[in-house]
Amino acid sequence: MTLDELKIGESATVTYVGGSGSLRQHFLDMGLIPGSVVTLEKFAPMGDPMELRIHGYELTLRLDDAKKIGIDMTTKGVEDHTPIPPIKHHIHPGLGEGGKYHDKETENPLSEGTQITFALAGNQNCGKTTLFNQLTGSNQHVGNFPGVTVDRKSGSIKGHPETLVTDLPGIYSLSPYTSEELVSRQYILDEKPKGIINIVDATNIERNLYLTMQLMELDVPMVLALNMMDEVRGNGGYVHLNKMEELLGIPVVPISAAKNEGIDELVNHAIHVAKYQEAPLRQDFCDENDEGGAVHRCLHAIMHLIEDHAQRAGIPLRFAANKLVEGDARVEAALDLDTNEKEMIEHIISQMEEERGLDRTAAIADMRFTFINKLVKETVVKPHESKERERSRKIDEILTGKYTGFPAFIVIMGLVFFLTFNVFGAWGQSLMEIGVDALTQVVDKGLTAWNINPVLHSLVIDGVFQGVGSIISFLPIIVILFFFLSLLEDTGYMARVAFVSDKLLRKIGLSGRSIVPMLIGFGCSVPSVMASRTLPSERDRKMTIMLTPFMSCTAKLPIYAFFAAAFFPKQAGLVMVGLYIFGIVMGIITALISKRFLFKGEAVPFVMELPNYRMPSAKTTFQLLWEKAKDFLQRAFGIIFIASIVIWFLQSFNLRLDLVSNSQDSILAMVAGFIAPIFKPLGFGDWRISTSLIAGFMAKESVVSTLSVLFKGTESLMTILTPLGALSLLIFCLLYTPCVAAIASIRRELGGPWAVKIVIFQCVIAWICAFIVHTIGLLFI
Repeated sequence: MTLDELKIGESATVTYVGGSGSLRQHFLDMGLIPGSVVTLEKFAPMGDPMELRIHGYELTLRLDDAKKIGIDMTTKGVEDHTPIPPIKHHIHPGLGEGGKYHDKETENPLSEGTQITFALAGNQNCGKTTLFNQLTGSNQHVGNFPGVTVDRKSGSIKGHPETLVTDLPGIYSLSPYTSEELVSRQYILDEKPKGIINIVDATNIERNLYLTMQLMELDVPMVLALNMMDEVRGNGGYVHLNKMEELLGIPVVPISAAKNEGIDELVNHAIHVAKYQEAPLRQDFCDENDEGGAVHRCLHAIMHLIEDHAQRAGIPLRFAANKLVEGDARVEAALDLDTNEKEMIEHIISQMEEERGLDRTAAIADMRFTFINKLVKETVVKPHESKERERSRKIDEILTGKYTGFPAFIVIMGLVFFLTFNVFGAWGQSLMEIGVDALTQVVDKGLTAWNINPVLHSLVIDGVFQGVGSIISFLPIIVILFFFLSLLEDTGYMARVAFVSDKLLRKIGLSGRSIVPMLIGFGCSVPSVMASRTLPSERDRKMTIMLTPFMSCTAKLPIYAFFAAAFFPKQAGLVMVGLYIFGIVMGIITALISKRFLFKGEAVPFVMELPNYRMPSAKTTFQLLWEKAKDFLQRAFGIIFIASIVIWFLQSFNLRLDLVSNSQDSILAMVAGFIAPIFKPLGFGDWRISTSLIAGFMAKESVVSTLSVLFKGTESLMTILTPLGALSLLIFCLLYTPCVAAIASIRRELGGPWAVKIVIFQCVIAWICAFIVHTIGLLFI
């Protein structure tokens, strides 16, 4: 049988893993190796992908990929009860309880004043960014869906200014399947941190320790942080820390990052091993007696052969040997082996495959998981099914159920937008508008009473307060929307959204994982573009980034709200919802066309972990809201402030820098007059509207602030713009080029040519759609 034939609730043993290349390596790294027991939990609402339980965690897989994996319905294998051999080094008690370290004679401590750099590494969803916050005190966004950390973030450990911790992207192994794995590996190999803090989810220890073993092979001083130990103890589990330290040869510290427990002890151990450069005592995970010791002999033969090459390349010997067996092209190129050496290594590996009965990559993965299984048996008292797991299963019956998954998603997102735009956000916006208007009147009266120069008076009131003030009132809506999106991320629901929507998105050429960046796009295009880094396929990344501008970001809300209130007061809510739906529909149409002509091929395989649902941290959530509010205010008093002053200057003076009484004689009117005819067929050919669209390229909120400055109220705007023209303008604003910040992000991710293409593409699409809407509207008037 193959894995796709398994029925819900059935368990089976993996017999072989088909496929090739990095995808097959990824399957193996995630624990899908011959001998592993898998249980089918459920299918997504549309029947694909499937959710499996393996090594104590949930893994998603498409049916097409499941067909490549062979299974046997027998789940009782022969257990290996041989103990892990002791470390063949003389050791002595070190810092803390039961710690084991090198002899003092072999220590080579860092010189005084040397900066102690750490790499913080771990799987996705293991609490790594939460630990980074506790260590450094920095305010990082913590999410509970795969790939939340897409940038390197650094900070000093609190109370230890001589340290620098770098938070690496969450990864499952050091075999580069995604760009995050490559970034993390290259950081450790090239920048050579003085120590590694490896955080492990203690509730899912088997899967997490796979990365730990690869990190230990790098021969860098390391400490193991067992996170979520409070959950393990609460569910009846226990870890024999002293025994685990003894078998691994590195310090093992129990912590709870969310509750700030064990952090001080972790810091003490980390600084100690880094300062004295105490590398892991165990890097050899072979069992010399396993299947005749074929893997052991293979690795040691290769290590003997490449020792000088690894030393010259600056690559740890054990790590290099493992990667050569796995067929890692980057390591092979770095070692610069000659033809004879390559042939000899290939012969050694072929001999191992024949003796072991497994291919090279499966043999290495099996070696690691065999060691992990033995380690867990000797050191871990497994907890009974956790409350978190039981709770997640019950919630998933509704949120990912066959008949309830999509309705639940629609209801949840509809509720988010309703509460944002019609309840909390609208109430907050009204209060903010009252405050801004009151402040404007006070300042206006004060300037008049002090006989301030009329030009300066106009600058402050017509430029700054009209421009910036009109944007500040939208702060509550933006903060509320980010609040709800943050809750969905932190609880783990976003990962379920990807699972539920995968088959649907595949119809337009994307993976379900693309739903996360696109949903973030409803908040802001900049983090949405950055979140696309979590996609392992270059094709999917480019296509997702191209579709991101079709998701209406919160910066466009002021435009929608302004025109809907002015021209469609009774249908304002309907118009705004319609704009969101129209943007999504246009994105789907664009994706279908792109899939056929521009991005040919299939979407990236959907191999993703589904984390347990967890309660969001109130501290983290409010930190995020503060950062978003601060970012918005900085833009309001930065880009928008400058844009408002520039627009005020250009519309107040002519080319001779004379103050004009009529803005039609201004510099701005002359410049905008050149492009205004382009928009005349769309129903908004006035130069002032053209000006606002130019300002919108800097920041979408500037469209409203610019119109407020130029028209000095909606009454004058309504004299030159019809409701049909307003609708056409809304369609254009919905679809035309993203802001400068988003374009800069696209340039950083895909390069300058792609950024230019997307700007031109979006403007052309916006013009065509606005023209069609305006033309059809004229037929009915």
